[in-house]
Amino acid sequence: MRATLRLFATVRPAARYLEPGTPTGLTGLYTHASPRSTLLYLYSTTLEKLKAVPEHSVYRQSVEALTKHRMGLVESVVPPGYHEWAEKAQKLLSERPDEFDVKGSDSVDGARAIKVERGGRAFVVRQIPQKEDMRYEEWDGEQDEGPELEGSRTLEERQDLRHIFERKDISDVDHVEWEPEPQLTADQIEELENKIGAGLIEEVIQVAEGELKLVDTMIEHKVWEPLEEQPAEGQWVYFERKP
Repeated sequence: MRATLRLFATVRPAARYLEPGTPTGLTGLYTHASPRSTLLYLYSTTLEKLKAVPEHSVYRQSVEALTKHRMGLVESVVPPGYHEWAEKAQKLLSERPDEFDVKGSDSVDGARAIKVERGGRAFVVRQIPQKEDMRYEEWDGEQDEGPELEGSRTLEERQDLRHIFERKDISDVDHVEWEPEPQLTADQIEELENKIGAGLIEEVIQVAEGELKLVDTMIEHKVWEPLEEQPAEGQWVYFERKP
């Protein structure tokens, strides 16, 4: 069934790569551009957050076991050209660390590639700022005084104008172009899907994203602590066929 669903995705015949953004056969679910690196980042972040949960918690033990198992399966499938890419990426990160710092400057298109550490691993995450819709912004009480009047400016206004005119043109900034991790072939993705056994790789990503969000909720409510109201005796005992 899964192989049939994958027929909806466009495959580049030359190298047998799935075309990102094409339908997977499941409504509203499209072919992911970089499933391997995305899953490794999600799994590493989940494991990092689980450290806030006590080790004796059954929740932590079960999620850690499943996450580490799937993470190992994902790591075992390596895309063509990965080692060459990793060597170049490591060299770029060591030579231009400021470009990938959280406090670094924005890129030309507003998106940023920043380096984050997760469980001893380094990931470069592309951040794209969300555009705000003025229709949903809360009014701050400021009165609209109309267009700015012509004439002389105050000292403070002149300082603002000087900052605008003297700022460096964004085209003059030497930005680093980050090359993403090589893609898995269609056969490798099918192999990974069969190993995990939880549907398409895009479905596996959705589950990993949901688990990552759930960790925050479980930590917030401290699910490992005893209940305020203890359950009645036999409440969790289900019907059984006794010998």
